Formats: sequence, C-alpha cells, structure tokens
Amino acid sequence: MISICVAAGACSGSPGELPTNPKIADASLIPDEPSPTPTPTPDVAPLPSNPGGGSGAGVSESCGEPEPPSLTRVKVTVLNTQPTQRILDATPLVGPDGAYCRLIGYTDGRLYCPLRPEGHPERSACEALQVGRATDTGRIGPTWTVEGRPCLGKTGPASCLNHPDNQFLVVTYGTGTFQACIDGGICDRYVAP
Repeated sequence: MISICVAAGACSGSPGELPTNPKIADASLIPDEPSPTPTPTPDVAPLPSNPGGGSGAGVSESCGEPEPPSLTRVKVTVLNTQPTQRILDATPLVGPDGAYCRLIGYTDGRLYCPLRPEGHPERSACEALQVGRATDTGRIGPTWTVEGRPCLGKTGPASCLNHPDNQFLVVTYGTGTFQACIDGGICDRYVAP
C-alpha cells in the first residue's frame, strides 16, 4: 500500500483502504507475489554401472532382463603375471543354473556363469547390484585380503594392493594366500607359490 501511494502521490485514507486516485490501477489487477518454487530434492546417486569408478563406452546404467539369480560363488583367477607382482581378478558367479547361463549367451552347457558375459553392457550394473561393497575401500566389489590381512600395499613378503580403478582386481606381491570375499560371505582364494 505504501509503495502504491508514494508512487501515485495519493496517500490519503485509512490503512488497508485503497486510494481513490483514478490514476492508480484497480488493486485487483495488481498481480499477487509469486509463490516460491520448491527446491528440488536431489536425486540419490545410483550405484555406479562400472564398479571400477568411471563409465566406459557401451556401459549400461541398469541390469535388465533376465534378472540374475543370487550369487553362489566368486572365482579368483590370475589375470597377469610379472616378475615382481601378479594381478588377480575376482568374478562373481551364479548357479547351478544352466537355463539362465544359456539365456544370457553361454551355449557351452555350463551350470555356473557370470551375471552377464564379458563385454556385455549390463555386466557391471548387474554386478554392482549383487556383489556389495568392499569393507576396506567402500567401492563396489570384493574385499581382498592376504593371509587374513587387508591389502595395504607392498608391506612385506606377502602383500597386496587394491587396484586403483577396479575393486574386482588386486595387485599381489610375494607368496601367500590371497582371498576375495563378496556379500553373503562368499569367498575364493588364490595361493601364490
């Protein structure tokens, strides 16, 4: 009311009463103050489709049909051997379920298989939904240990280091028992000679 009166030069009458100056527009034509726009709720970050952290070309953001059955095993294999270290890989498996394995593309009669074939755009997303997070790094993938100790780097004759880009991989040093465990207490190990 005050700003209208001052602008129009007609500030007479009692408070709350519209001025009678004909130069002032009808109060019903003055727009109401706009309603505040609610602040959008931030989306909860989904589990990453690539357990290693980044997303690569051809990586799906979801695990589609057929929905994989529960994990029953994890298989640890040697991915790479060098003179002073090895890189181990942990692959989560479902089964025995020959029908599911066939349905996702394994035609060799296997009963145990990964959630999706290697290179499939949904593999990482399916693994992310079922494997859980490593207890030491918080990343999606197995918790790696050596002789029951966490992987903290090259700290002794038998030691290991979580791969910097992919929790499913570990760099191992020396001889000993290296183990990968996923949710549900499902584990496998590799004994380095």
